[in-house]
Parts: sequence; structure tokens; C-alpha cells
Amino acid sequence: MLFEIKAVKQYDNEGYRRWFTDDYFDLIIWYNDDDSVSGFQLCYDKQDSERSVTWVSKKGFSHNKIDAGETPGHAKMSPILVPDGAFDKDSIADKFKAESKEIDKEISAFVYSKLLIYPG
Repeated sequence: MLFEIKAVKQYDNEGYRRWFTDDYFDLIIWYNDDDSVSGFQLCYDKQDSERSVTWVSKKGFSHNKIDAGETPGHAKMSPILVPDGAFDKDSIADKFKAESKEIDKEISAFVYSKLLIYPG
């Protein structure tokens, strides 16, 4: 079940952000100065094949795989986002809805509704 991490580092000129997590998901929400949501990133399947779906109000959606930066025989590098194929929006939206029952209802409803309109 998702829960909020309260001590989230904030960065100047990036707006306020909140972070929710559990074993399967990480959800980062970004806010505008007027407290409206400017975007979110939902990372999922963190244990097996981590991917993310990102929505930004001025850019729309993207779906990526998270390359953990691990290459055998080399030092670990920083994780990066790389383009990924199809996004199973219905199953991820359903799982998110089930796991987000304990967080802010407005946030869970907002993210769920956006997941359902993911193009493709």
C-alpha cells in the first residue's frame, strides 16, 4: 500500500513535490505555484523490470524503462530513463487504484484518471 514520504528534498525553481512509495510503485507529484499539479512520474515493477510513466502538463506522456546503470565488471553508474515499448495502462491503472487507497484521494483520482487516458 502506498504511503507518503514526508521529508522530500525540494529544489529551488522546480515547484513543490511529493513522493509516495511501496514495494511496487514510486509516485512523484510536481506542483505549480498555484498548487495545481504540473506533472507526475509513476515508477512501477521496481523489483523486476522497473519502468515509468510520466505525465507533464505542457508535454504530455512518456513511457520509459529505467536502466539501473549496472554493467557486470564495471562501477555502477547513475540510473537513466530509456524509451520503452507498450504501456499496459489498464493493468497498471488497476493496480495503482488498489495500492493508492491510503493516500490523498485527490492525488490518487488524478493519477488514475491520467493513466486511463494514456495514448495507445
